[in-house]
Parts: sequence; structure tokens; C-alpha cells
Amino acid sequence: MSFIEKSGRTVDEAVESALAELNVQKDEVEIEVIEEPSKGLFGFIGVKPARVKVKIKETAARQARELLGKIMSLMNLDVDIDIIEKDEKILVNINGPDLGILIGRRGETLDALQYLVNLSANKNMEKRKRIFIDIEGYRKRREDTLKKLAYKLADKARQRGRNVILEPMNSMERRIIHTALQGRDDIYTFSEGEEPYRKIIIAPKK
Repeated sequence: MSFIEKSGRTVDEAVESALAELNVQKDEVEIEVIEEPSKGLFGFIGVKPARVKVKIKETAARQARELLGKIMSLMNLDVDIDIIEKDEKILVNINGPDLGILIGRRGETLDALQYLVNLSANKNMEKRKRIFIDIEGYRKRREDTLKKLAYKLADKARQRGRNVILEPMNSMERRIIHTALQGRDDIYTFSEGEEPYRKIIIAPKK
């Protein structure tokens, strides 16, 4: 239910009743006053209550939660979806048992899920928000693994005096490698190739 009509002795009372039933906060809804309260004849005969229509605002975060909830239900996955909304981005954390199927090989399924949710949740929104999805802390673990790999291969390139070519990675993972090594003065990094086969080269400085 995305909207509800409620009555009350006052507009505020009717609104509070609607918020309680919808289980949302006031800043998450649009309020339309259908009818103001009136006391009627002699102040009590024919008293009319206030009537309001309260509609839940469509936001990217709400759309993302609904879409992910449907996907998890169709896959028979019991999960907790935690959403943190910031100024320009939305952070989604999914937790539950046996979620490897949502991560896929090196996060490929997770990246595809994130891409689809971004497209769907931001559709028809005046202001787009970047949605980042993580599952059971996978992205942090993957980031730590990539940093360790970057340091190891940078040392290898320096010691051997020749380029080291990494396997193809997506733009987010390439950024982690570049950032991890940008402070080194003995090697430098660059990317070459076309997506989805674009890869990083770690080269020793002459």
C-alpha cells in the first residue's frame, strides 16, 4: 500500500494515524488535506472530522529495497537488507546464509545485480543516486585481497625490471589497484584494452 486515507478530530491526528499504519516517518510522505474538520451546528451537531490522504514518496532507496526484496523472495533467500542513504549515494548491505550465489565468480553476479538495481531504482527520479550493494562484507574482503596483490606484483615488477600484466578487471577494481600504488616512486600503473577485457599494467620506472 503506497497511500492511505484517514480521518481524525484534527488534521495532525489523521496524519499521525496514517503514518502509524504505513509505518513511515512524516518526511517520507506527501500529505493532501481532503477535508478540514468542522464543528457543525451549535458547535457539536453534525461534527465533521478531518480527512487526509497520505502517500509514500517514491525514492531510489525505497525502490531499491522493494526490487531487492522481490528478487530475494523469488530466489527463496532469507536475507536482511540494510540501507543507508547519504547525500549522493545509497549503501545497501545484504546479509544472510548461503549468499555466494549472489556474489558469483569474483563478484560478477553482484556487479550485475548492482547495475540492474541502479537502472531500475533511479528510473523516473529527478535526482539520481548511485547505489552500492555489498553482500556479507564481500567488497571489503575483495578490496583487501586486491591491495595485497597490487603490493606483491609491484615488488615483482620492480625486482624483475619489466612490466607485470594483471588479469582483466572492472573499473571499480582497477581503481583500487591504481589507488593502492599511486604513492610508489619506483613503479607506475596504467590501463589498456577495451571493456570488459581492460587490464592494468604495472611498470617499473627507469
